[in-house]
Amino acid sequence: MASTQSLAPTREDFTALLNETYGADEAFEGTVVKGKVVAIEKDMAVIDVGLKTEGRVALKEFTNHGRDPAPGLGDEVEVYLERIENALGEAVISRDKARREESWVKLEQAFEKNEKVEGVIFNQVKGGFTVDLDGAVAFLPRSQVDIRPVRDVGPLMNITQPFQILKMDRRRGNIVVSRRTVLEESRAEQRHEIVANLAEGQVIDGTVKNLTDYGAFVDLGGIDGLLHVTDIAWRRVNHPSEVLTIGQQVKVRIIKINHETHRISLGMKQLQEDPWSNIETRYSVGQKLKGRVTNIADYGAFVELEPGIEGLIHVSEMSWTKKNVHPGKIVSTSQEVEVQVLEVDSAKRRISLGLKQTLQNPWEAFAERHPVGSVVEGEVKNKTEFGLFIGLDGDVDGMVHLSDLDWSRPGEQAIEDYKKGDTVKAKVLDVDVEKERIAIGVKQLANDPFAAKKGGSEDGAEGDLRKGSVVTCEVVEVKDGGIEVKIAGSDLTAFIKRNELARDRGDQRPERFSVGEKVDARITQFDRRARKVAVSIKALEVAEEKEAIAQYGSADSGASLGDILGAALKARDKSDKAK
Repeated sequence: MASTQSLAPTREDFTALLNETYGADEAFEGTVVKGKVVAIEKDMAVIDVGLKTEGRVALKEFTNHGRDPAPGLGDEVEVYLERIENALGEAVISRDKARREESWVKLEQAFEKNEKVEGVIFNQVKGGFTVDLDGAVAFLPRSQVDIRPVRDVGPLMNITQPFQILKMDRRRGNIVVSRRTVLEESRAEQRHEIVANLAEGQVIDGTVKNLTDYGAFVDLGGIDGLLHVTDIAWRRVNHPSEVLTIGQQVKVRIIKINHETHRISLGMKQLQEDPWSNIETRYSVGQKLKGRVTNIADYGAFVELEPGIEGLIHVSEMSWTKKNVHPGKIVSTSQEVEVQVLEVDSAKRRISLGLKQTLQNPWEAFAERHPVGSVVEGEVKNKTEFGLFIGLDGDVDGMVHLSDLDWSRPGEQAIEDYKKGDTVKAKVLDVDVEKERIAIGVKQLANDPFAAKKGGSEDGAEGDLRKGSVVTCEVVEVKDGGIEVKIAGSDLTAFIKRNELARDRGDQRPERFSVGEKVDARITQFDRRARKVAVSIKALEVAEEKEAIAQYGSADSGASLGDILGAALKARDKSDKAK
């Protein structure tokens, strides 16, 4: 009895036995194992994977969605063992997962070596498509389907084609592939081969593939070349659609080839004769001709003189009088205009034209119609700190300088009498055609009160006015400091200060005079150059006193000053009555 108990296995021995039996089996879980098809039941294959267990796999997993044949009885297959035994006592196995495991190993190797892999687009999902890479499912973004956007992907689905792996994450089971990369690589190889057979200067046939604002893309048989809008024709072409249509067969010349970027520049006009050759023989400076306005810019207008030859009318050569106006306000596109050739530069392929030169210079026309000294009339266009600008006949302006507004008042004061829009008469003083200036004066319409008359003294003006002359003045204004008077028979005004109003201090009161009153005074200053005149009542009284003393008495005659002045006054009255 004792010996029997000693041979019975202990708890530890039983645990070790279980670990030995099932631990070895559990090591197969999560791996790909080989099995044998022992039965086919409807759409399921029963597979013995060893380990004294069987599992079931749907036949469609073996056919790979109809692309491979189904297995038969006795066939050996590889499956993925997920679990040795489920609740039904069967092994949980999968052919799809086995294929996926095999594919991941191959794909990782291809990804490391940057090799292409074969796959099939089989479904469309948000943002792209799913691709079967021999069991492994990858994502194909819509932007990676083709070089250009593809509207219909139907013809690309369910066919085997190459892809490039862009990204792999085995832990998350993510694979991102690109079909576009493969196409670009293949296209680059083709482009390189085609470009190698082309040469600059070569004339080749092509097909217009696309039109843009800046030119046309021409298919040269597998590679595109750019035909820039400026190389389509010698004449101005605003848009390629004016000359070309998509699908049109054209003959072009290869202008330049960039072998690194495979960019090809093409030209059509280079197949025609350059109209700029011998341009000097057809156009000369001063020549007048007609042309059509083809384009208008801020700085001027382009005029086509013949097909392929354009000249520029600079904005400064468009109008004699309109200086700061956009060219579009003077000419319009397609308008026929007469121009004059100003300059021909064959090296720079430029012709400078003038529009205003075909019209008469308005300053010359004005000078012919209105010689110096003639009177003109116009509207005040502008007031400035130095004078008035008057609009005159012929759409030209004349300027009245401050100094030419009034004979007696300062210009700063006289200009306040004028406002924009007023009609003003003036006299033409000077016309400078070269500088395009017309000087006119308002004050010249009246006589200069300081001007010396013919045969008169340089110090005289307005008849016998000169220093020492006695004049009659009319009071025009009474002020605290004196009176403003106008010299009778002239346009001259003067101010008599308080201390010049009388000889006696008690009579030096401005208020004793009234506006309109006539008074006699003596001219004490008359400066024609400085345009100054001064009169004094006091000076007149002092002069009369001296004259009376000299004529009617002397200082030692014993007569009083009153007697002498009385006698002088009586003599003057008699003289006045006799007259």
